[in-house]
Amino acid sequence: MEYKSHILFSNLLYSCVDKKQRSNESFVPEHAFGYIISGESHQKTNEGTLVFKAGTVGLVRRNQLIKSEKVPGPEGEFKSINLFFDQAFLRRYSAEHKLAPAKSYTGNPVCLLPPDPFIKGYFDSLLPYFNHPEQASDTMADLKTREAVELLLRLDPSLYDFLFDFSEPYKIDLEAYMNKHYMFNVPAAQFAKLTGRSLASFKRDFEKVFGTSPGQWLQQKRLAEAYYLIREKGQKPSEVYLDVGFENLSHFSYSFKKAFGVVPSRV
Repeated sequence: MEYKSHILFSNLLYSCVDKKQRSNESFVPEHAFGYIISGESHQKTNEGTLVFKAGTVGLVRRNQLIKSEKVPGPEGEFKSINLFFDQAFLRRYSAEHKLAPAKSYTGNPVCLLPPDPFIKGYFDSLLPYFNHPEQASDTMADLKTREAVELLLRLDPSLYDFLFDFSEPYKIDLEAYMNKHYMFNVPAAQFAKLTGRSLASFKRDFEKVFGTSPGQWLQQKRLAEAYYLIREKGQKPSEVYLDVGFENLSHFSYSFKKAFGVVPSRV
């Protein structure tokens, strides 16, 4: 295989990196079904960090805020395969098979699945298509996605609700949610969706609850947390800025100095 960092066709993704790499995206819009070939995948939510080691298979439910990091193993590389189940496909599958409505899914949104030779064989069967992407097609991807659904339901029938619960986030406590998820760097529109609001009502409710705009509050909250981690916990600015929700170190340093009158390294 001519290794590239990422090979994507249709809803199938192969990843191969030789150094630690954080995901640029914190929002998972569709269900993700993944297999770690080598290295580790660290999935950080507001509840903590789940480590997917080499040889493990996991499921991540849609509409989640997660910071993921690819960590190469002793052999020097991180490799994985991921398949994404979009809602259009799952609705079509449900209609074709005349499936009964699913119950509201209330289980863990990040699942580490037990070892299974059929699922291991399934991911092995995808590798030749990444070796020879010219042989891949949308029809093949659709067939392999259908196979993945069948294998998951065979492994654990309770995953039916995980896959086929099409309900959208309902209106929830805005203050509690934002205080738990402020460190995830996603647009206000994503926070609005995840709290069950339109963007306009999210901004309006936010102003009522916090007395300021989402952008101003998020920056103040992230900077306050960064100050605490650097001053009280002894962490380095280069270790902190991504964890609290900033995109790059220079913007973080500029904002930090503007807020506290001193650069982060001098706290």
